[in-house]
Amino acid sequence: MSVVPAGEARIRDAFARAAGEGRAALVVYLTGCFPDPATSRACFEAAVEAGADVLEIGVPFSDPMMDGPIIQAANQAVLDAGVGVGDQLALVGELAGLDVPKLVMTYVTIADRRGYGRFAAECADAGLDGVILPDLPAEEAGEWVDHARDRGLATVFLASSVSTDQRLRAIAGVSTGWVYATGLLGVTGVRSVAGDVTRELVARIRQVTDTPVAVGIGVKDRSSAAEVAAYADGVIVGSAVVRAAADGDPATAPHRVGALVRELSAGVASARPRSG
Repeated sequence: MSVVPAGEARIRDAFARAAGEGRAALVVYLTGCFPDPATSRACFEAAVEAGADVLEIGVPFSDPMMDGPIIQAANQAVLDAGVGVGDQLALVGELAGLDVPKLVMTYVTIADRRGYGRFAAECADAGLDGVILPDLPAEEAGEWVDHARDRGLATVFLASSVSTDQRLRAIAGVSTGWVYATGLLGVTGVRSVAGDVTRELVARIRQVTDTPVAVGIGVKDRSSAAEVAAYADGVIVGSAVVRAAADGDPATAPHRVGALVRELSAGVASARPRSG
């Protein structure tokens, strides 16, 4: 019997706890060290206090393919401040007291430049449970997945409505923790989730795996969170939370983040029973 990596087990447990409460898990993304390290740490703490089940910590990259204008602006501010990958991972270490799974979301170039083995070790040493590399094709992920698994890390892969059945099987075969179903085609923070198309995508993924399916890109408020929570195992919100952190005095950013996450959590909890 194969041993489930510790990070994957923690993520699965978080989804299972949410399911046991009759709801989807709420996954909250924030750019690490934005608008500054201390405020960023307080924002993550506020998100967990307000109901986040899982945290995604964004590590900025200069040429993102998935991030929309809101996250791009936050990422650029961090890059302009000279905050590097090591600083981002140091922040993760400071979140050790938050008893929720934590994943880093970045791009394969970051992992490749540092070396897969080194990056996996750094992530594990920082206390991360998993990694999301949206530009790493499932078919080419073997080397990274091996290093990640050796360090107890889950790896989450993305699927979209244009993914063929063959590709969905490939994604499901390597994705651990959850499968990330993109709620619309394009970048984050631009349009609302495409309901019928995304519901169909979730159903297609469930035909090939029992790994939880979480939907992100296009979820921005209580209403859209409730809509997605009605059929998905998890709801991922990023751009709206980053916007909350960015819009106003940095000193009150944690308050704004907490207020939004409470609304999102209420939306998830209010969703009608989810269908399989």
